[in-house]
Amino acid sequence: MSPLHFVLPVFLVIGAGYLLRRFGIFTEEGDRSLLAVLVKLFLPCLALDVIVGNEALSRPSNWLGPPVAGFVVAALGYGVCYAAGRLVFRDSGKVRTFSAVAGLQNYSYIPLPLCQGMFDREVVGVLFVFNLGVDIAMWTIGVGILSGGKSGNRWLSSLLNPPLVAVIAALALNYIGINKFTPNAMGQAVHMLGLCAVPVGLILTGAVLADHIKPGLLRSGWEVISLGVVLRLLVLPAGILAGAVWLPLDPALKKVLVIQSAMPAAVFPIVLAKLHGGDMPVALRVVLGTSLPALATIPLWIDWALRLIR
Repeated sequence: MSPLHFVLPVFLVIGAGYLLRRFGIFTEEGDRSLLAVLVKLFLPCLALDVIVGNEALSRPSNWLGPPVAGFVVAALGYGVCYAAGRLVFRDSGKVRTFSAVAGLQNYSYIPLPLCQGMFDREVVGVLFVFNLGVDIAMWTIGVGILSGGKSGNRWLSSLLNPPLVAVIAALALNYIGINKFTPNAMGQAVHMLGLCAVPVGLILTGAVLADHIKPGLLRSGWEVISLGVVLRLLVLPAGILAGAVWLPLDPALKKVLVIQSAMPAAVFPIVLAKLHGGDMPVALRVVLGTSLPALATIPLWIDWALRLIR
């Protein structure tokens, strides 16, 4: 089945969140509560559902390899985009925002449904562990770039979030084989709650975009959009894929890297940019400028890249 079959619904659900906000059905007042439920219940349940009982994560190579790979991928993305931004832009604020947003791929809400649809739960579990490393890179390197190194140790408290803690706990529970003693009803409840995570996250993503997109945003700033597309959809994917093809990695991690390599810029750095005084037009142009063409490039890239790693 073509990757487009799994990509298109993701963008349609994001579009649904966008329209719900535009028509006033899903208001900003509901964001905080829904986000809290997503972060404190749905995402931890999804982590438990895909990690506990996952055979791929019983292999020691997948306890450390995926998070290290996630951190390295994000760190290299930040480094490449910062270096390119310094060459193209004169304003330091624009450089920081561009590198913090373009440097981070959409590592969760788009890859999750793609991995769920295209692969087995072993790959989905490895994706969650991979994202541990990406999260650490985002809250340390990404926030450090945006704040100009003035964030202090606040990133430590940000790292202790429920999804990250749930992943670590799930790995420990999987190691001791807790799934053999878990009542079926409890497992089904966790599974049902976990299924809510992706659609709710995508709807929130669409709503956030609706809050910030202004008319004519993409009619200017083409140097930002062009550089973002070249780096996020061409240069960085090639580097990630090279690692997946040539490094002696677990097959499940190779598939995760293929999915990650095809991703546009992540949406959450828009929130971080706002919190740390970043250049919001730059952040929005990078996200929109890479996400719109990604609808076409994601299925083409994944289809080609999967053939290379087989």
